[in-house]
Amino acid sequence: MRPRLLVPLFALACLANQAVAGESPYTKSAGKNAPTESVSRRVIGDDGVERTETVEAKPTQDRFGNAQGNQHDLAIDGAFEGQTVAVIQLYTIDFDFSLPKKALKEKGFSVYRWVGKPPSPSELAKALEKSSQLWVIADSTQQLNAEHLEVIKKFFDAGHGVYVWGDNQPYYADANYIAQALFGTSMEGDLFGDQTVGVQKQLGKPGLLPNHLLTTGLENIYEGITIATIKPTADLKPLIYGSAGNLVAAYYDKGGKRAIFDGGFTRLYIKWDTAGTPRYVKNAASWLVNAEKFGDAVVAIKKPPVAPAATIAKGPAPTTVSASIETAPNDGFFSRTTGLILVSLMVGCMLLLYLPLRRRA
Repeated sequence: MRPRLLVPLFALACLANQAVAGESPYTKSAGKNAPTESVSRRVIGDDGVERTETVEAKPTQDRFGNAQGNQHDLAIDGAFEGQTVAVIQLYTIDFDFSLPKKALKEKGFSVYRWVGKPPSPSELAKALEKSSQLWVIADSTQQLNAEHLEVIKKFFDAGHGVYVWGDNQPYYADANYIAQALFGTSMEGDLFGDQTVGVQKQLGKPGLLPNHLLTTGLENIYEGITIATIKPTADLKPLIYGSAGNLVAAYYDKGGKRAIFDGGFTRLYIKWDTAGTPRYVKNAASWLVNAEKFGDAVVAIKKPPVAPAATIAKGPAPTTVSASIETAPNDGFFSRTTGLILVSLMVGCMLLLYLPLRRRA
């Protein structure tokens, strides 16, 4: 092959690599409790010449000591446009889910919500066909049955995220019903917390799990007011230990399946603006969507920006849904599939140009 033809083909190979590598919905801060930012500053060297150098510095922090700005969340804003979080909210006292819903919208998530009572198993199954994850917020009495559980387990086994929320005794009836089936464990008790915990410094001690995707941008988090304690298992990994040393939240990440089990749902509406809660909620949904497994089927934003991203079609909301479906603006990013198709066409054109030249030679 002639050298002058190697150059454009090499460039096309680089473009193909960029199209594949640009699929991540995550920010540069992903997996870091204490992210940094690149900052330019003027310095004078030993030779007396002033130069500009770029250093990594700690970003501006909010009043709770967490990095300020959505660029330090786990996911890029709008990354999951077109994806739905289905919510079965059984506990409802002074709790309308408006704050989590607003936070989730920043990442592109819309919400289907059943309030006060669950849908029928068949209705749930139908809604989950259009959902990226399921959140269940328990009450003091069990309302789910074996058929609901079968639907939830099938959804979970397919790799879709499940967030199971309970709170202090007795507000964990359905949380324990689901957790026993999925993880072989439960939560119990009623501890008064109302404290902020930092990053865990010693295994099994109070604090957040260090440097996990779920704890991106979080150096401090509010534990909740009155909280339950989770019984740990080999498959459930500790995520948040409360100020009393009790396990408040744990996560499951095994065999392509993801879930979170949490004993403090009051964080979703009480003292919402206390340390870290909005970011944690966004991180949780962004992790549970399981982009590592489902890829372009769930990710709407990629780099470089070239063409509008496709969104997943949604049917009408379930009849018992009280919240409307919302979507975030589409920034329009390049999908891996589209990129590879275009690159393949370009390579084909180059080969068509090259073959006649080869015959003449």
